[in-house]
Parts: sequence; C-alpha cells; structure tokens
Amino acid sequence: MANRTDPDARTIHGTNPQNMVEKILRMKIYDSTYWKEHCFALTAEAVVDKAVDINSLGGTYGGARKPSKFVCLLLKLLQLQPDKEIIIEFIKNDDYKYVRILGAFYMRLVGRPVEVYNYLEPLYNDPRKVRMQNQDGSYSLSHVDEVIDQMLHQDYLFDIALPRLPHRVTLERLNQLEPWVSAIAGDFDEEALKAEAEEAKKQADALLIDAAKERRHTDRLRLKDHGGVRDRRRRSHSRERDRALDDGRDKDRHRDRDRDRRSGRERDHTDKKRRRSTSGERPSKTARDGVKSRKADASDPDIIEANAERAKLGLKPLR
Repeated sequence: MANRTDPDARTIHGTNPQNMVEKILRMKIYDSTYWKEHCFALTAEAVVDKAVDINSLGGTYGGARKPSKFVCLLLKLLQLQPDKEIIIEFIKNDDYKYVRILGAFYMRLVGRPVEVYNYLEPLYNDPRKVRMQNQDGSYSLSHVDEVIDQMLHQDYLFDIALPRLPHRVTLERLNQLEPWVSAIAGDFDEEALKAEAEEAKKQADALLIDAAKERRHTDRLRLKDHGGVRDRRRRSHSRERDRALDDGRDKDRHRDRDRDRRSGRERDHTDKKRRRSTSGERPSKTARDGVKSRKADASDPDIIEANAERAKLGLKPLR
C-alpha cells in the first residue's frame, strides 16, 4: 500500500514515524492530487528530484486547506525513513535551499536534541531568501536562517506540532553541547573591539559632559531669573523707602514753614503793640494817676526843703 510505513522503519519517539503528522493533515495529504500523482512508489533518492522542484514552503492553504508539496514530501520521508547520512546530505546541500530546509525539518521531527542542535545551528549562516505560502494562498518573503530559528524555538510550524526540544543552556550544563559561538565572532578582532569600546566610552562621557553643561546653564538661567526678581523687589523696596523719606522731608518742610509763619505773625503782633505804645495815644487811667501823684509830691514843702539841702550838698533833687 502506498500509504503504509516501510516495514523496516524504526519507531520515532515511541510511535509510527507517520504519526509525527496529525491525522487530519495526513488524510488531506493522502487525498491530494500531488500525493497520488508524484509521491507514489518514490524512493529516498527520488525524493531529492521532487524536492528540487519545490518553489515555496508551507503547510496547508486555501479554503479547502489543501496540503502543500513541502508537507507531502515530508510525509513521504517519514514513510521511507531514509538513512541519517541521506538526511545529512540534504542539510548540507548548498545548491537547493528548499532541499536543505526539507532535510532540516525532517531532522527536527525525528532527531535527538543534540543532533538537532548540531545539524541545524550551522544553517544560521544561510541568509538566502525563501518564499512562504500563507494559509490564504498568498506568499511572503522569509530567509533560511529565520526558518531554522523558528524550528528551534517554536512548537508549531507548517501545521505540524514539533517535538519538545530542551533549551540549549540545559544541554550545555550537562556537557552534551559546546558553548555557542557565533559564526561572525571571528570577524572581529580584539583590537577592533577595544577600539569600539573606547569610542563608545568616549561618546558616553561626552554625553555626560553635555548633560552636565546643560544642567549648569539651566541653573544659571534659573538663578538669573531669581536674581532679577530679587533685584526688582530690592528696587521696589528702595523706591518705597525713598518715597517715605521724601514724605518725611516734606512734612518737616511744611512744619518749619508753619513755624516760621507763626513766628512772623507773632513778631508782627509784637511790633504793632510796640508801635502803639510809642505813638501819641491816650495813656491809661493808671498812668494819669501816677503823673498826678508825682506832681503833687513835687509841690510838697518837705520835698522842696530836702531838695534845697541836697542842692547845697551838690546832690540831685528828689523827684
């Protein structure tokens, strides 16, 4: 029967190799025209000729979910279970990228974790472009290294569930794998790395210096603005103080002027009184009485006699 697994095939992960593809997808593949016309009675060597004609990668596509040529040939490899050397030759094929990816995907399904890492990681160096057939039948662009990365890190690809793969770090700790070394690591010598590190350090220092200068400039502007406000306040206080002093001087000036005015009025009043006293005004009654008494005293006989005696002696007469 065309759909049976080779009787000499070994079990994979404890099951029939064809069971690595889900039953629904297997049934679609068995019913497809490509499987019936091109995959009947194929051998491992003949699969290579069919893989050369592949022009895209994918699982199923379209509304009827038709299987692609890629998954049809993959199922045929699982049926035949070719020798590992043949699969390795698939992987090492540099001329046909789709043959390489077909062998790598088969190794991902049936190989042990150490073998998977050893044979698939070198394909990270293949940057060639490949066409990916989407589920709606359209095509998108990808690269070989991207597809390999998906095989190593995803659990589902091309509508097929992938076996669990331990992390590489776990295998390194168990000393089953050597530490990963990138293929481009040799393109950089130590001196170039040091020069780049120094240049990066200089750039970082320059950025720090520029940031510090910017902060200082900002601080100066802030202090200048604050000082301007302080100067304006100081000038305002000074103007208020000067205004208060001017008001005090004006008050003193007005007070002195009022005092001078009062003193002038008092002097004028005093002068007027003096002028009235020296003018020929009528003396008061008291003054007239005093004159009368003095006149009466001058005609007194005793006074006349005293004045005569005083005149003999050369003295002034009594009034």
